[in-house]
Amino acid sequence: MRVTRFAPSPTGPLHLGHAYAALVAEGRARAVGGRFLLRIEDIDRARSRIEYEKLIYDDLSWIGIRWDGPVLRQSDRLQVYAAALETLGSRGLLYPCRCTRGDIRAALSAPQEGAPIVGPDGLVYPGTCRGRRYADRQDDDALRLDMRAAIAALGGASAVAALGFTETGPIHPGHHALDPDHLMEGIGDVVLARRDMGTSYHLAVVVDDADQGVTEVTRGVDLFEATPLHRLLQALLGLPVPDWHHHDLIRDAAGKRLAKRDDARAIAAYRAAGETPAQVRARVGVQ
Repeated sequence: MRVTRFAPSPTGPLHLGHAYAALVAEGRARAVGGRFLLRIEDIDRARSRIEYEKLIYDDLSWIGIRWDGPVLRQSDRLQVYAAALETLGSRGLLYPCRCTRGDIRAALSAPQEGAPIVGPDGLVYPGTCRGRRYADRQDDDALRLDMRAAIAALGGASAVAALGFTETGPIHPGHHALDPDHLMEGIGDVVLARRDMGTSYHLAVVVDDADQGVTEVTRGVDLFEATPLHRLLQALLGLPVPDWHHHDLIRDAAGKRLAKRDDARAIAAYRAAGETPAQVRARVGVQ
């Protein structure tokens, strides 16, 4: 059975891009008699708002989307993420980091570093804190994945290269092998637990998809570059491997992807203006 999900963050109103993502995910599940799940990704407690979470339910219901089973909320699962981190940390695959974004930018601006590389977690970390031990972590430390140690733990570069993932989306279809060099140089030692969250998007999404039995991860193509990292984490944690379906993004007239700050294209704004669910669906090309 195909199981898909829609996983918004309650940090602002849903916009047309969210409507499209939810409709694609639900449509792919319903087309084959599968299940469609809803997850609230509210680990960013500083920005998440209960009023936005309620608006998510209202907007999705108004547009005609129905989800199966109870809603999963990430804020209820911090102990689950902590257990996954402990699994990785006890194997020597995590290290604590105290670097700020400014520290990282400064380290990467040194002439010998060359042009900074941007990966799915932002600027690729230069490894400043890599020598610190997981056992010496402090409460205000972030936790980073030691990418080289992770590759070694999976049997080395050749074993990791044999791992791969299946993409069912229209933009990058087919089987994709993992590139160990890209994992080390183009993704690097990503943060798996942020100071103020106790986890990160990359860790939480992998653990949640496994626990919810998701068989096809549908999401925007902007997250395609994060998929090798997520496949690696699945291998490290012994989790089942779904397919991925990365779809195009809804953009404005200038070609810029929509963001939550673009309230003019919020679903609630179209509702308030008197549009029907069918009209909003037509705006994103999904009937």
